[in-house]
Amino acid sequence: MTTTVPGPAVRASARTTSHADDPVAAGNAAGLSVWPASARLASRGDVAVGGVSLVEAAERFGTPVYLLDEGEVRDRCRSYVRAFPDTDVVYAAKAFLCRALLHWVREEGLGLDVCSAGELELAVTNGFPPERIVMHGNAKSPDDLSAALRLGAGRIVIDSAWEIARLSALVSDGARQKVLVRVVPGVSAGGHAAIRTGTDEQKFGLSLTDGSAQHAIARILDQPRLELVGLHCHIGSQISTVKPYLTALRRMVGLLAQVSRQHGIVLPELDMGGGHGVAYRPGETPLDIESLGARIRRELASSCATAGIPAPRLTVEPGRAVVGPAGVALYRVLAVKKTGDRLFVAVDGGMSDNPRPALYGSRYAPRLIGRRSTAEPCSATVVGRHCEAGDVLAADALMPGDVHPGDLVAIPVAGAYHLSMASSYNAVGRPPVVAVHEGRARLLIRRESLADINGRDIGL
Repeated sequence: MTTTVPGPAVRASARTTSHADDPVAAGNAAGLSVWPASARLASRGDVAVGGVSLVEAAERFGTPVYLLDEGEVRDRCRSYVRAFPDTDVVYAAKAFLCRALLHWVREEGLGLDVCSAGELELAVTNGFPPERIVMHGNAKSPDDLSAALRLGAGRIVIDSAWEIARLSALVSDGARQKVLVRVVPGVSAGGHAAIRTGTDEQKFGLSLTDGSAQHAIARILDQPRLELVGLHCHIGSQISTVKPYLTALRRMVGLLAQVSRQHGIVLPELDMGGGHGVAYRPGETPLDIESLGARIRRELASSCATAGIPAPRLTVEPGRAVVGPAGVALYRVLAVKKTGDRLFVAVDGGMSDNPRPALYGSRYAPRLIGRRSTAEPCSATVVGRHCEAGDVLAADALMPGDVHPGDLVAIPVAGAYHLSMASSYNAVGRPPVVAVHEGRARLLIRRESLADINGRDIGL
């Protein structure tokens, strides 16, 4: 559970745009289309998110700071529940995980997808029902598997042939662990080569085309301590169209039918993973979740009818699409300089709190916060404070020509794969996370201090 930080609540400025009763319209009108739906343009160039002034949040909590809109997270959970009725919707914890978020997604009816003993234990020790947890990982350690069994994870996804015997040996006499097999369906999808996981020649899953998945299924069925309840696939991340999911679904149903013919069993579950794309910049198109839900369910019913098997219960695993657009990162400008024809705007964070641009070439739309500028916009490269040429947060960003040290810069769509992948590079501590909701702000994760970093260094 979270606690409210002592002190007065941070509240939005009373002066907003004329769209005060329609935050979505207000956001679009102010160029905030990829921001949380609660975002509103306030006075003097400020923006309020969840009813909280970003300028006041920066003053209270310091920078860098990450704001997480609780209402946006909850609304996105509800959208999935509506779009996927009679489906198990499980939140992919690797996108971002903290105690408050566990509480929110549980209250909204979602399960949880974890990838390590650490994520699993954090969830279970904070009250998340273990039977609603799916355990992933391409190389689960003995500790991961032992923790999954000890804590009662509802499903463990078999990702390699080695895991079959290893997991079976750990299951207690007389017990049975429910498992899924992760299948590589041969579908290429995703926004970058590093996040495409649906084809052969990458580290995840068991191939459908070379027979590895079929062999693993047969082996599991021979293990009395393992109960095969279904199949799993995850074809990639940041996918913006429905078609790859339908292709993967048809291939998975084909394998379900093959299992029925060869082994005489009907597998009751099919997990289609996640990877649902979001818009990071105005003009980009996110995956239409309502359309995905309707077309997936329709295709599942049709394909299973054609194959002569009953439709399995469906599971989907959104992560980024739940939490990504709910986050805003807020930085203070430290330096501005021109090198050749390029303008660099350096801020007090960087690749230590957001490695995605360096890893995947991800692009964002930063915004000046806290003052209205009449200067002509110019193309700028927003960079971090780290000693790496690749420490770039936003290339070719439009910024006011008079941007200067002390300015505040906000980067929206910062809720996923920023802090979950963060480091303490250059001994720069990770930023705090602040929940904003209905005009109040509360600290969820405190700022990492130098004492925290030094505390791990115990040898001479």
